[in-house]
Amino acid sequence: MSLHSEKIQDNWEKLIQIIKNTFTEEDRRQKILKMYRDLESRMIVAPASSRNYFHNCFPGGYVAHVLNVINFSQELHRLWKQSGASTDNYTEEELIFAAMHHDLGKVGDHEREHYIPNPSEWHRKNQGKLYNMNPEIQYMTVPDRSFWLLNYFEIKISINEFLGIKLADGPFDESNIHYFKSFVPEKQLKVNLPYIVHQADLMASRIEREAEIYNDKKENEAMNRKIKKVFNNSDNNKKQDIKNLKKKFDELFSEE
Repeated sequence: MSLHSEKIQDNWEKLIQIIKNTFTEEDRRQKILKMYRDLESRMIVAPASSRNYFHNCFPGGYVAHVLNVINFSQELHRLWKQSGASTDNYTEEELIFAAMHHDLGKVGDHEREHYIPNPSEWHRKNQGKLYNMNPEIQYMTVPDRSFWLLNYFEIKISINEFLGIKLADGPFDESNIHYFKSFVPEKQLKVNLPYIVHQADLMASRIEREAEIYNDKKENEAMNRKIKKVFNNSDNNKKQDIKNLKKKFDELFSEE
């Protein structure tokens, strides 16, 4: 699966517009916009993963994924609220900020990208590994690099935004287990925002992967139809050739 250049640009403009429409404090908004301007050349074409059997492993996949997580976070926020869950101890701005930056570390640091194209044709073909982690970049977990980048651009974050970014992978990240499996009331999460961002991320990743499977299936079916058509045309040509030969034979040897 891939995105056309027009769609990649359109997604980028949507993301920038969300920033302009969401963050009300002028100084913070300008710092966020500066970060996106500085990282634009890499962020706009960054994939969301490194292997083609993960989600959005193609140029522009990162921004497309972020837009989905923002959208699903808002929808889930409304569902949680309608269902009676507590949603008054965080703001929608905090929710969008956490959703927007939950995977920021996948962009890389302030100088180098996180993912680089895999030069090995064998690994691309046999393992689906289209990208490698950049060996030139200092290793960090994705959330840690997200926090580092936000700090580098002097963007302050609230405790709710911190938890939303930190816990976006939910219990799938072993370092998050003690946040989600605490049986001591004092240690349990006091805000639902991290649960919502995690659910939105999981939802987006799964839906994106299913879309890729569906598109791959359609492409394979189209290819099979083309192959079948070629063979059918070949068979038809053979049948026509036989008919022509038989006609010639009849013309030559039939008794008048």
